[in-house]
Amino acid sequence: MKNIAIATCALWLSASAAHAQFSLSFSWGDIPLCTTGSPNTVGNPRFTLVDVPAGTQTIEFRLRDLNAPGYNHGGARLTTNGATVIPFGTFTYRSPCPPGGVHTYRWTATARQGRTVLGVATADRRYPE
Repeated sequence: MKNIAIATCALWLSASAAHAQFSLSFSWGDIPLCTTGSPNTVGNPRFTLVDVPAGTQTIEFRLRDLNAPGYNHGGARLTTNGATVIPFGTFTYRSPCPPGGVHTYRWTATARQGRTVLGVATADRRYPE
């Protein structure tokens, strides 16, 4: 009986560890190179979402420059249809455009049901790469 309990516990721990969290990945895509500090208006990158929380109605995307956090690059709130890929150009935002160097940027995806936040996913990437 003890061996069955241990095996059941190990199986449960294994399944829990394998369950991934809400996550986001992206690549900059084919946006114009910008290092002047004056961003361009461009189409969003192609986003891939993993384990979007059940019940999600909208996902809000926001871009933040971690080296200059006061600048608002914008984003969008999209109604979800269950898609896990958001194609390039679904919405526009102000492109990354670090003045004379490389900055790290963070896209944040916030999953909501009504006003309730169900999950938050982030992905960081340097620009220019």
